[in-house]
Order: sequence, then structure tokens, then C-alpha cells
Amino acid sequence: MNTNRLSETLRSALNAQMTKEAHASQIYLSYASWAANEGYDGIAHFLFKHAQEERNHMMKILEYIIQRGAKVSVEAIPGPPADPVSVQQCFEKVFEQEVDNTQSIYKLVKMSFEQEDWATWNFLQWFVKEQTEEETMALNLLDKIKIAGAEKASGDALYALDRDLEKQPDDAALAETKTAENP
Repeated sequence: MNTNRLSETLRSALNAQMTKEAHASQIYLSYASWAANEGYDGIAHFLFKHAQEERNHMMKILEYIIQRGAKVSVEAIPGPPADPVSVQQCFEKVFEQEVDNTQSIYKLVKMSFEQEDWATWNFLQWFVKEQTEEETMALNLLDKIKIAGAEKASGDALYALDRDLEKQPDDAALAETKTAENP
């Protein structure tokens, strides 16, 4: 008896997203290693946490595919891009990677909607919210480095930024959580 509840196109797209999340984890891992090598232990710690978060996203998708009775296809993960040359470029690359991942999630949401696969559409809503948080986090990082002086940031400013990121929480505050009493 066939217990698969995913169309072949959606199963294939979810498997591709699973690989994309694993690749994102590798990118964060690579950038964290670069930061650690440059002496930015706080930035490295922050990026290592996000590498694990991306791996958790991969596992959520893997488990969902299995729960829907479909076959998981574990594919090779592409290598990460070249190391950044500065903290600013690191954060710019993080932002670009998150925007790319968001666009991929949106395609999955659209596909599930068009196929009227409401279980998958509902499952993907968590990722839509998560990507909003990830993009907000990346934008906040870019703002911090801009305030620190961007490419011309002083050693003192980069040191302070490094210390701040070591303590930064994993979640970004989203607009939907704001009120007049809690701006």
C-alpha cells in the first residue's frame, strides 16, 4: 500500500530545501571558523549557534517528509563560499544567504498552495516566520557593523561588537510582536 502523502514535485522540492538548509549550516560553520581564526570569538560563537539552528531546520524538513510517508533523498552538500575578508562582508554574505533561503521557502509555500496540500502549507508557515526572524537578525547585524564604522570600524568598535554578539539572543524581535505599549 502506498502511504506517500506528498506529490513527487513537492517531495523533490522539500528534499532540495533540506539540502539547502544543510548548506546554510555549512556556510555559518565556515564563517564561524573564519571569525574564530580572526580572533572574533563572540562573532564565532554567534555564527556557530546559527550553524546548529540551520541543521535543526534541515532535520525538521527531513522528519516531515518521513511523517508524510515519502522518501527522503540525502544529497551532497555544496562547499561553502570563500571566507569573507571583513566582518562587514561576513554579515553581508549572511544576509544574502538568508534572503536566498527565504525565496526558496516562498516557492515551497506557493507550490503547496497550488497543489492544495494544506498539511505542507501549514508546516511551512513555521519556516516563513523563521525566515522573517533570520532576515531581521541579518539586517540587525548589518546595522551594528554600520554603526561600528563599516569597513573602517576601529579595533575598539569591532571588539565591542564581538562582545555584544557573544551574548546576543537567538531570536530577533519581529514587528508582529510590537504594540504601542511595547514598541
